[in-house]
Amino acid sequence: MPAVTAYIAFGANLGDRLANLQSAVAMLAAAEGVTLGAVSGLYETAPVGGPEDQDSYLNAVARIETTLGPIPLLDLVLGIETAHRRTRDVRWGPRTLDLDILFYGDRTISGPRLEAPHPRLQDRRFVLAPLAEVGAEHMHPALSKTVAELLAALPDDDIEDVVRIEDKWT
Repeated sequence: MPAVTAYIAFGANLGDRLANLQSAVAMLAAAEGVTLGAVSGLYETAPVGGPEDQDSYLNAVARIETTLGPIPLLDLVLGIETAHRRTRDVRWGPRTLDLDILFYGDRTISGPRLEAPHPRLQDRRFVLAPLAEVGAEHMHPALSKTVAELLAALPDDDIEDVVRIEDKWT
């Protein structure tokens, strides 16, 4: 299978958030069939949805090249979450690690286990801000807009809730 460019979002708001993200990036980069291309800066963000008493998240996005198909890539990221003791007790609840496949090349995938592009990425500054650092010109295949255009189109009402805090963290 030829290599595909994919974008993976990372988030954590439980435990040692930074260590969890660093470990997850290292595990992704070490996986067979994956080459790490670039990692965004680190963002501290207010939680969106879920319980009101959650701590803030650390978020980032990585661009990878992969020879894995979309479901094997999903299995890989779910395995990385499991290795970091991710539980799914409460929807949008606190988590030690959350990995999402944002884009898998320019494909649109709609299945029982995976939707790509991620169905809400265009509405989330905490995803689009780091994504724009590593894939600003990537075109959303369903919306026909680049990541940079999607980010620019967001209202400014949550801009203070998404703060870039670090360049090099991996």
